[in-house]
Amino acid sequence: MEMKRRKGSSIYVRQWFSAVSIFAPLLLQCCFSLDYKEALSKSLLYFEAQRSGRLPYNQRVSWRHHSGLTDGLQQGVDLVGGYYDAGDNVKFGLPMAFTVTLLSWAVLEYGKEIAAAGESRHALEAIKWGTDFFVKAHTRPHVLWVQVGDGGTDHYCWQRPEDMATSRRAYKIDEDRPGSDVAAETAAAMAAASIVFRTTNTHYASLLLAHAQQLFEFGDKFRGRYDESVEAAKGYYPSLSGYKDELLWGALWLYKATDNDYYLNYVIENAKSFGGITWGMTEFSWDVKHAGIQVLLAKLATKGKHKGEHSEILKEYRTKAEYYMCANLNMNNSSSSNVRRTPGGLLYVRRWNNLQYVSSAAFLMTVYSDHLRSTNDILSCERGSVGPDELFAFAKSQVDYILGMNPMGTSYLVGFGPKYPQRVHHRAASIVSYKHEKSFIGCMQGYFTYFGRRDPNPNVVVGAVVGGPDMDDQFEDRRGNYMQSEACTYNTASLVGPFARLYYLQQEHDISTSDLPLISTGR
Repeated sequence: MEMKRRKGSSIYVRQWFSAVSIFAPLLLQCCFSLDYKEALSKSLLYFEAQRSGRLPYNQRVSWRHHSGLTDGLQQGVDLVGGYYDAGDNVKFGLPMAFTVTLLSWAVLEYGKEIAAAGESRHALEAIKWGTDFFVKAHTRPHVLWVQVGDGGTDHYCWQRPEDMATSRRAYKIDEDRPGSDVAAETAAAMAAASIVFRTTNTHYASLLLAHAQQLFEFGDKFRGRYDESVEAAKGYYPSLSGYKDELLWGALWLYKATDNDYYLNYVIENAKSFGGITWGMTEFSWDVKHAGIQVLLAKLATKGKHKGEHSEILKEYRTKAEYYMCANLNMNNSSSSNVRRTPGGLLYVRRWNNLQYVSSAAFLMTVYSDHLRSTNDILSCERGSVGPDELFAFAKSQVDYILGMNPMGTSYLVGFGPKYPQRVHHRAASIVSYKHEKSFIGCMQGYFTYFGRRDPNPNVVVGAVVGGPDMDDQFEDRRGNYMQSEACTYNTASLVGPFARLYYLQQEHDISTSDLPLISTGR
C-alpha cells in the first residue's frame, strides 16, 4: 500500500503501450482459445468442495460428506454450515464474509453474463451457503460468532473435515470484545447479497438487510479490531489494516442496498479520517478494502444524482481508484508506487498466496474498464492515459496467466486445462474420500499416510485457485509447499466476474483471437 498522491498527465497511452513491444510472448498466443465458460463453471463448483455442515441432496462434489455437525454446540448456538476458508478445517468469519461480498458483487456486475453461461443458480447457491451461516452466527444485535475451530490444533492434525477430532470451540465478538472489522465486513456481505436476492427472494433479502444494518451499527458503535478480541484469529487472519476500511466498505454496501443517504454521508464524512481518500493502494484483499471502496465510489461519482453533491470528495475517491489501476499497469512514475511483475508478466505483491492479489486486481480492473467504457472516459496515469480496452486487456492477461498461459504452462485453476496442480495443500482433497473409506482417519495418521505422499491427491478440488508461482514464475507442486499450493475461497471468488465477462465477450463477438491492445509488462 502506498500513501503517495497521483498527478495527472495528458500523454496518450499509445505513446507508451505497443502490441509488439516487450510484452511477454506467451500473451501473443491466440488469446480467446481458453474456455472461459468452463473456468466459470469450475470456479463456482469449488465452493461446494469448501462447504461445512450437512450437505444438500444436489451436492455436486461427491467426494465430500457432512462435517462440523456439532459446531457451536459447546457454546449453545447452532453454527453448522458456512465455508472452510482454505485447505484446513477452521471457519474464519472475516475471509468468509469477504468471499461472499466478492461473489455478490460479481453477480451484481455480471449477472447477465453469468446467466448466459447457465450458472446463475450455482452462483446464488454459493452466496446463500455463506449468508445462511451469517444469519445463524448473528445471534443477537451486538453478538456475532466469528470463528469456529482453532488454527493451532487444526494445523497440528491432517484430517478430513468428516473426521475432525480437533477443537471446535467457537469465538464471538460482542460489546465487551468488539470486532468492527469483521462485523462491518459481514454487514457488507449481507447487504450486497440482499441486493442479489431482491428480485428472487424478497423475504430473504429483507432478512439479510436487517442483519446487515444491525451489524454495521454494532461495529460502528463498539469499535475495535476483532483479532484483539479473538486471539485465536491473530496468527491466521489478523486485521493489520485496522477496522476503518471495513466500516467504510460496510457503509457503502448498505448505501447501495438502501439508497439511504445516512450511509453515503458516513462514507463521505469519514473519507479522510478513515483513509478512504488518503491511502493510495496497490492491493485489494480480505484485510485491505480501500481499493474496492474507491472503485465503487468512482462509479458513483458519474451518476447524475451525485455529480454536484459530494462531488469533490467523490473525485478524490476516483483519484485513488485510478492510482490503484495505474499501479497495476506500471504507469505511476515511481517504481515503488507500482506493483512488481514476474518475468512472465504476472503481478507480484508478496510471496504467500500471491494469486489472491492478482485475482482481485483482475476483478477491479475488469469492473473499472467497463465503467470507463460506459462513460466514454479514460484512465489518467502519471505516465499517460489509458483507454478502457487497454485496461481490460491487462486484466485479461492476468486471468489468462492463471489459466495456463504462463512460462510453466500450468493452469493455477485446479481441474482446468491439461496441466494443473496435483498436490494441492488441502486436507479433504488429499485423503481418500469418506464415501469410499468410512473408517476414522486420526490426527497424525493423516500426516503419516497421506500428507507426505508424492502421489497426486485422490480427489481433485476443481475450481480452486492455488497460491501460485514465485517471483520467477516457478511453481513447486508439493503438498507441504502451502505458500504456493494452498487455495483459498477469496482467490476463486474474485475471478467469477472476470470469467463471466470474458465468456460473454467471447460469445458476443464470436472471435478466436483478441483485437484488444496489449500492454507492456516492463517492471
